[in-house]
Amino acid sequence: MTELRFVHLGFGPESVEYTAAWEEQRRVHAARFADEIDDTCLMVEHDPVYTAGRRTDPSERPLDGTPVIDVDRGGKITWHGPGQLVGYPILKLPRPVDVVAHVRRLEEALIRTAAEFGVRTTRVEGRSGVWVLGDPVEDRPKTGGLSLDFDPRMGDDEFDARLAGPEYAPSNAGQRREDRKLAAIGIRVAKGVTMHGFSLNVNPDSTWFDRIIPCGIRDAGVTSLSYELGREITIAEVLPVVERHLRDVLESAEPTPRAIEREAAPAAG
Repeated sequence: MTELRFVHLGFGPESVEYTAAWEEQRRVHAARFADEIDDTCLMVEHDPVYTAGRRTDPSERPLDGTPVIDVDRGGKITWHGPGQLVGYPILKLPRPVDVVAHVRRLEEALIRTAAEFGVRTTRVEGRSGVWVLGDPVEDRPKTGGLSLDFDPRMGDDEFDARLAGPEYAPSNAGQRREDRKLAAIGIRVAKGVTMHGFSLNVNPDSTWFDRIIPCGIRDAGVTSLSYELGREITIAEVLPVVERHLRDVLESAEPTPRAIEREAAPAAG
């Protein structure tokens, strides 16, 4: 791939409203498709906002009428805001695009970033993003004093963590020693060029996630670098590390088109 350039849209006091960044994504996407620019990664910190991907269910949205912006990426509902580093890699890839391979490369860069700060993360089968694994189920504290057999999240299809208070809140998954997501990934590919990207929780107020079912996952939660390390980590510290690992992973990659399986022609008889 071509050399990856980074564009900083704004952080902290210059954080960027989501729809303004979305418009910039579309402008850069068009320029990349036309080969007017090289592969580009927009880096930004957003004002607080909930965004919903195409697979979001109504039952996963805020109950209090908080506005949600519906977007054209994959995945479900999430939150963006202060203390979270967001990256939008806009890359031209061989067609047909291997979306899974692209997601895995983004995950790898973020796993390496977390490791550099001393946080061990991994992938979870069937769940995109970067995760801190919890303790084995039998070693976790009993939620609300109940054994796992009576955990309502396990057997009650109507259970709603948004109504259940802090015991089941996504932001408290670390206290429950459950699996918790450090970074989320949701992308779209149009005309062979990627859009959207990742969000890495550095030092946000994680209770923002308690108003939704983050990424549609009810039996796990969210975390941040600051929470896992027990000390304050800033966007300014993390930004150059993320960019270095993105450049290492993406520039060294040799993307290939997704293999297409074709049915064998019937044998002549």
